[in-house]
Amino acid sequence: MTWSAECFATGGLAACRHALFGMIGRIGLISPKRSLDAMALAPCPRRRMFGIMQVMLAEQRFVPTPEAAGPAFWVRDIAVYGRAVLSPMDGYSDLPFRLICRELGSAMSYTEFVNVDELRSRKLTGKAWTKLRYHPSERPMTFQIYGHDEDALVETAARLQDLPPGRAPDIIDLNMGCYVKSIAERGAGSGMLCQPDKIARVFTRLTQRLRLPVTGKIRLGWDEHNRNYRQVARILEDCGASLIAVHGRTKAQAYQGAADWDAIAEVKQAVQVPVIGNGDVRAVADIGRMRAHTGCDAVMIGRAAIGNPWIFAGLEREQVRPADKIKLMRQHLALNLDFYGGQTGLLLFRKHSAKYLRGLPGEEALRIPLLTCASVAEFDDLLGQATGAAAGEAARASALTTGHPA
Repeated sequence: MTWSAECFATGGLAACRHALFGMIGRIGLISPKRSLDAMALAPCPRRRMFGIMQVMLAEQRFVPTPEAAGPAFWVRDIAVYGRAVLSPMDGYSDLPFRLICRELGSAMSYTEFVNVDELRSRKLTGKAWTKLRYHPSERPMTFQIYGHDEDALVETAARLQDLPPGRAPDIIDLNMGCYVKSIAERGAGSGMLCQPDKIARVFTRLTQRLRLPVTGKIRLGWDEHNRNYRQVARILEDCGASLIAVHGRTKAQAYQGAADWDAIAEVKQAVQVPVIGNGDVRAVADIGRMRAHTGCDAVMIGRAAIGNPWIFAGLEREQVRPADKIKLMRQHLALNLDFYGGQTGLLLFRKHSAKYLRGLPGEEALRIPLLTCASVAEFDDLLGQATGAAAGEAARASALTTGHPA
């Protein structure tokens, strides 16, 4: 059996995985004798995971590569092709989801943010190090870190820079936007915005110590009474930052209220380095609207991409056929299973499946079973039901269009 994207739509997840494993076995990445069950239950080596993705990238391409049009902007000496970027999101922007978004058109990749205190181990293992694994197709690859201790930030960034080829990033980004109380009130994340002098010290040390470009992601300030985004942006540029990403809300707002695109425009006017705008980009049209309003070099898309990665291909959810949505769910699940192992991969996929389901035929009947099922086989059976419901709806729609009964 040979791999094709149709395996997802016809034979289900098991057929997809058998086809993938057979092909990868033939090119020497894994032994074809290993059982499917063993692979579903064991954490999978990075090498096999990347082999699977190479097959998927080769066999199913959604959008043409944009390189022919030239770079959209530069992060110092690193060219970036494209104007839409998946935002770093804790618990969501992991390797499987980033790969899907990158393949659909996201211009570069950011890891989930990682606490520098969790990276002190000399062994490149553990949850924090797992967040920093990436596939070569994601480059340029940005590692996003956070912390409150200046020395730890600088020393950890230097260590990340010197990781072996294939593990080191292209760019180091410092998170100064996380609003979570346990992080911000310790002086990390958006808590750094209250200490502009500290930001200046950290970025001066980082840019003097590192060979890689250093960037920062900020909010507008701590609250409405402390909106110091222009000051912080100028400090970042003066201290060597190569790019600034701006979420158009304060720490106190979290995700409440409207994002202030005027403030993002002010940052763009205040600095010469590239600026990425972030906040309230919910549809394809919002990408162009934000760029026209702010003049920003690119747009970060976060929550709107969850369950709707097609936004990076310029498609609204309503433009994607239900069968293609289910096919991509199977692809995403297969990647999760191979990256995290069977049970963990399934559990972590639930939050994505809840978003993918929105608007699918039979959504209400499938939601609870999909979010509570305990096995990959059960999940695959439920996706089969969704495929059947989607096929039935497509047949009925065709019958209405042609005048022939379904």
